[in-house]
Amino acid sequence: MSFAATLTRDAGLVQARLDAALSGMADEPVIHAMRYAVQGGKRLRGFMVLESARMLGIAESASVSAATAVEALHAYSLIHDDMPCMDNDDLRRGLPTVHKKWDEATAVLAGDALQTLAFELLTPQDGSVSPAVQAACVGLLARASGYQGMAGGQAIDLASVGHRLTEAQLRQMHRLKTGALLLCSVQMGAACGAAVSATAHAALQQFGEAMGLAFQVVDDILDVTADSATLGKTAGKDAAADKPTYVALMGLAPAQRLADELAAQAAQALQDTGLPTERLAALRALCDMVVQRTH
Repeated sequence: MSFAATLTRDAGLVQARLDAALSGMADEPVIHAMRYAVQGGKRLRGFMVLESARMLGIAESASVSAATAVEALHAYSLIHDDMPCMDNDDLRRGLPTVHKKWDEATAVLAGDALQTLAFELLTPQDGSVSPAVQAACVGLLARASGYQGMAGGQAIDLASVGHRLTEAQLRQMHRLKTGALLLCSVQMGAACGAAVSATAHAALQQFGEAMGLAFQVVDDILDVTADSATLGKTAGKDAAADKPTYVALMGLAPAQRLADELAAQAAQALQDTGLPTERLAALRALCDMVVQRTH
């Protein structure tokens, strides 16, 4: 199966679970906003959960709840990130952001509800996921999304507007803001099955960290090279807001070289797992996709 077909298949699995989780709920604005917020997108985080698990020989049925949970949490983060008190954006995935389509109060509540839905998805009561796996995934997602992860990185980002960060400071900000949830996706995939060897665990950690940073570097590049129609969100906002980015720090060409180096490091980390090459194909293709993407 091609990378594009695999990505589409995994996105479909996650979307079906999200739709099922939100079906049958009350006909209220908050529920409509939640359903609206989980439509579309590349589903890369869910893909990383599912494909990390498959790479380790873990059944899809054991990892799909975790894949769906990380996408629900990601959707919450986008709703809040777009609000006037944060990045103040009017577009997301080519459509009006939730607070523009409804209002700020509805957006806050929809985001809050999607965040809690993520943890509900991680703890199914039907016996399909063992208590040990549930506990491991809940811990991973909580840390990746809290102050030691995404929320902490966003706080640094907001406090850094108008300031010039060192490369080390910028890397730390993005390790938390963007990288933590991507790394968590790999870790949750591995946590859904049998124990992973120390070698494979360390290599997966390196893969997730390199991919997380590469993804953000490319985001910084696309903010200055792509247009809003292609991005599905407002282009040029980072520069307009005087936010610290890799392009602002080192220039466009060096930032592109850094993204390529990080993708190469991620690909090498996959090899270092010691797993058969054919098992690595989907995540290896992801390394190329992240640096070649146009949105």
